[in-house]
Amino acid sequence: MEFFVYLYFALLFGLSLHGLHILWLIYHRLRHKPIPDPDPASVDDPNLPTVTVQLPIFNEKHVVRRLIEAACHLDYPREKLEIQVLDDSTDETREIALGLCDLYRNQGLHIRYIHREDRQDYKAGALAQGEKIAAGDLIAIFDADFVPASDFLLRTVPCFKDPKVGMTQVRWGHLNEETSLLTRLQALFLDGHFVMESETRDRAGLFLTFNGTAGIWRKTCIEDAGGWEGDTLTEDLDLSYRAQLSGWKFRFLKGTQAPAELPERVDAFKSQQARWTRGQVETLNKLGKDFLFGPLPLRVKIEAFFHLTSHLVFPALVLLALCAYPALSVRLEQSWIKLLTIDFPLYLLGVFSINLFYIWGQLSLHPDRPSKVLRIPGLLFLGTGLAVSNALAVLDAYFGHRDAVFERTPKSGGEKSSLYATIPSRSLWLELGLAIYLVGCILIAAIHGLWASIPFLAVFAIGFGGVGYQSLVERVAQNHHSKNWPRLVRPTGRARR
Repeated sequence: MEFFVYLYFALLFGLSLHGLHILWLIYHRLRHKPIPDPDPASVDDPNLPTVTVQLPIFNEKHVVRRLIEAACHLDYPREKLEIQVLDDSTDETREIALGLCDLYRNQGLHIRYIHREDRQDYKAGALAQGEKIAAGDLIAIFDADFVPASDFLLRTVPCFKDPKVGMTQVRWGHLNEETSLLTRLQALFLDGHFVMESETRDRAGLFLTFNGTAGIWRKTCIEDAGGWEGDTLTEDLDLSYRAQLSGWKFRFLKGTQAPAELPERVDAFKSQQARWTRGQVETLNKLGKDFLFGPLPLRVKIEAFFHLTSHLVFPALVLLALCAYPALSVRLEQSWIKLLTIDFPLYLLGVFSINLFYIWGQLSLHPDRPSKVLRIPGLLFLGTGLAVSNALAVLDAYFGHRDAVFERTPKSGGEKSSLYATIPSRSLWLELGLAIYLVGCILIAAIHGLWASIPFLAVFAIGFGGVGYQSLVERVAQNHHSKNWPRLVRPTGRARR
């Protein structure tokens, strides 16, 4: 029992370091002034560079039309714009995409349809194949769920007047933010990431990351960094670090956004987050030595280290939940006031820093909608609820099969009648089991008058229970409607170059 108590406090201390990292980011945000977005270019400017727009898609029948039409309506000289539809689809998406390409090609646009049969290296392989034949000096990338505004290129291209800039990322908007509680909370997560993390890193000269979409690359930067590689599940993060380790500069534009569709099902959201988590571990394993021992400023190394090790929060949260009963047992034997003087400040540090982080982000981005900060407590429950699924992804990355499967996130495009089916969550029963265990701990705490422990336990119980319950509801509904929902075929492994 004593071992679990020591583990409990060690985990709290480790999580408090994550809280300190958030405060460290806020310190750099205060220390460095904002970098204004450049003035948009004029479409009549004869010096505009050539741009290739890449649209990687796989079985996206609900949103492919919206995506291609948005790309074809970008405000840019036609003679300097190329569009590549990189289609790995195996369903009717192929016919829709091919028909749209023919339509817009007949209207004078330089649009090319590229289809692969083997999906080698998944998205990274599709981007690499398109990049080899891309005519543009710059390459813009949009995933299937994005709808770029017509002035996207005119707003981002001016960043590349600086020859050292290799990539520019814009902020994501949200097409379906108000659909449900899940989408509203996801919007808070993403707003905090872009406004508080990306903008702060841009101000302070820290490593930025391309988020896989809604960004634009200099083609020579991609080539200089070694090109797209498929040995991680986050090819965007991998290339971002390799490019900046090679000396390239990245920019983030807060004032420009690209609207996108948020996952509307919990299992789809968990799958997305688990993929990002595993890819982060793989990138750390691949490039950790390069940035830790490379000739980089100390503050850049510190930020990169905390960024690429943030996945450790998830197994720590699961272990912390498992230690709930041993911690209660010790409180029954010793003075609870004495113990609270140790664990309460550590817990408060994490909660305070996270809430400050997201409140600041919302007030900075939406000063006209201060009521949105009232949603932020819900992030504690959702973030905790994701811990089991993401912890399994961490274990997979360190101890599982090397060849991971790329499970893409299905999009609805507003169509509810025939959604793509999600692959059922592995973590469902673990989440529900932990929720039941923690409810038991809450009852024990209440019986013995350990009232101060109940709010802490409730966050875990509600987080695990809510996410697990919603996954169960979705699984039942998916099984009921399985005849109407197209299946996502799980590949047997990762194809290699």
